[in-house]
Amino acid sequence: MRRGWPILAAGLMLAPVTPAHAASAGLIQINGAIGPATGSYVSRAIKIATERKDACLIVQLDTPGGLMSTTEEIVKAFYSSQVPIVVFVAPSAANATSAGCFITLAADIAAMAPHTSIGAAHLVQIGPGGTQPQKSDDPIVQKYQNYGIGLIEGIASKRHRNVEWAKSSVSESAVISAEKALELDVIDLIAPDVPSLLKQIDGREVSGATLKTAAAQVVAIPMTIGERVFQHLWRPEVMLVLMLAAIYGIIGELSNPGAVLPGVVGAIALILALYMASILPINVAGLALIGLAVLLFIVDIFAPTHGVLTFGGIIAFFLGALMLFNRADPVFRLSLGYVISATLVTAAFFLFVVGAGLRAQKLPVRVGREIMLGQTVAALAPIDRQQGKVFIEGETWNAVSDVPVETGKPVEIVAIEGLTLKVKPKPV
Repeated sequence: MRRGWPILAAGLMLAPVTPAHAASAGLIQINGAIGPATGSYVSRAIKIATERKDACLIVQLDTPGGLMSTTEEIVKAFYSSQVPIVVFVAPSAANATSAGCFITLAADIAAMAPHTSIGAAHLVQIGPGGTQPQKSDDPIVQKYQNYGIGLIEGIASKRHRNVEWAKSSVSESAVISAEKALELDVIDLIAPDVPSLLKQIDGREVSGATLKTAAAQVVAIPMTIGERVFQHLWRPEVMLVLMLAAIYGIIGELSNPGAVLPGVVGAIALILALYMASILPINVAGLALIGLAVLLFIVDIFAPTHGVLTFGGIIAFFLGALMLFNRADPVFRLSLGYVISATLVTAAFFLFVVGAGLRAQKLPVRVGREIMLGQTVAALAPIDRQQGKVFIEGETWNAVSDVPVETGKPVEIVAIEGLTLKVKPKPV
């Protein structure tokens, strides 16, 4: 038995060493505008990567920008993260514009794919509730520009990146390529893809720890269904559609009482639109013009203005939809095609659907017993104060008259008393 020990020990020494737990790297992808759903996604991914003890969390980024409030949340999440954050602007032709520039600079390691760009961090919107004036000498513009410069200066300084260029990305909307960003010490490296990125960052020190990512297995962290839904909802086009659905549904229910479905759909759309309005930079003037347009459409249905108010409503709606979001910011730019289509559909809705519904409510009753009043029919049998017969609406009715009427003579129905008609002779 003792003779076997040297052999066993030698075998153990020669056997390949396999790690009990291979290193992993989390990966999330942010494509599109930065909004509340994005902030929730990033925070959740950091928590998951920390619990799994990932070597790092890679944030693959391609964005035209977004809300500064969410951007600040993401930056704070990066600062407090226990797992190293690697922002990778990719694939080729991707951009880290506006809010994306802040996020990239805030990462522990900033990387870009070849032929990508970063910059234009100028604050063109001031958050929910309104848009920023475009005059450079406006004090409000200067206030938010100075705020943006101070924020990005602090980020670049903390991560030991080019502070002067970072400030110019806000003050001058400077944009540079990945190659120029590496040259100016704005980013740390350029990598064509994620595997190459992991090899290049292997051995780097982050917060006193050495990254071991060369053989790390990339594990994607996808968005939840809720995050995905709200990410798609958070768009100017969706906001406009929700507003139209709310208008059509509620007005449709009011013009056709009892339909129920239009009212339910309109109420749900209204709640979602109000939620979107709380996070999107809505222009109050644009919203007021849309409300004025709806009012003009409704009034023109009742007033004999020969379409003048409807024409004014079309103009007001078009201008309101055009002004609803800040067209200077590509994140919130509503295309002219959406504006024109929404205007034409809304005008048609009020002219034909709502107009027809409201006019139908004014029409006289065309069914039921009431329609027999005033009609002239022939007596089927002699009519007096006690008895008589007439035929009307496919039925034979009892009839009485204060003045006797002979068979075949015309009579006019003047009242209905239960199942008996009261008539009077009709002069020929």
